[in-house]
Amino acid sequence: MLALAAAAGVGLGGAGPRHAALPPGGSRRRIGRRNLQLCMPDMPPAEREALLREHFALLGRSLLERGVLWWASPERLRRLIHVEGEVSFAQDHAGAVMWLVPHFLALDVAGVASQLFQKRWVASIYQRQSNPTLDAAMRHGRLRFGGGEVFSRHGEGALPLVRSIKRGAVFFNLPDMDFGLRDAAFVPFFGVDAATLLAPARMAKSLKMTVQPVVAEFLPGGQGYRVRFLPPWRAYPSGDELADTRHINAWIEDEVRQMPAQYLWVHRRFKTRPPGEPRLY
Repeated sequence: MLALAAAAGVGLGGAGPRHAALPPGGSRRRIGRRNLQLCMPDMPPAEREALLREHFALLGRSLLERGVLWWASPERLRRLIHVEGEVSFAQDHAGAVMWLVPHFLALDVAGVASQLFQKRWVASIYQRQSNPTLDAAMRHGRLRFGGGEVFSRHGEGALPLVRSIKRGAVFFNLPDMDFGLRDAAFVPFFGVDAATLLAPARMAKSLKMTVQPVVAEFLPGGQGYRVRFLPPWRAYPSGDELADTRHINAWIEDEVRQMPAQYLWVHRRFKTRPPGEPRLY
């Protein structure tokens, strides 16, 4: 059945501009095309367009298969999700832990894996949806296993999250979005200055957190998903928050190069610009 859902998702995202459910001139397609131009300028234009088509096919799959992640039984999800690496590190570690989880399209799979394959409480921040029905469905889907909690980015700020971490929760942290210059710095991402949050480095230092990278990906067809719990960073934080933030971006770049179609290219990663620079979108 997952193979059928995967095929339907590809159709939803559009196998190509002429067959796309999302129009070729749509804003998200323009953003994705611009991001690929900025991040992969040496790639021939035809190859970038092929990559963009593959990305939108996977984006459609991610939207449709979210229903599987939010409603399938835990037993079925354990069969579909293949975990690799040090999945039990946070559960066995006595101190505070931060998972760094970049915005690959299978991000929600990592959230499910964090509750089905280890037992430590998980806390994260999410973007509240303007549609109350969608927001309720998202919260239900992400919290239905009873292993964690989420805090709205526009709620009480970071205090509830910090309290949860101090009580023992693992922080499921998404470090690669442009939220403006508050608590951020311009750090290169694929050679382009990107407003990047300093919070991961600051929190890791102030709360004495061990940082473990986590990457989720789609497997072909009906094979399911893979979530890699990578080795914790032993020398992080270094005490230099700007260098630590550069380290995160450089690591994400390496992961993107391994599966470029699966990264979230439709986010305006370079929306905020240094003073005097023109807008990129």
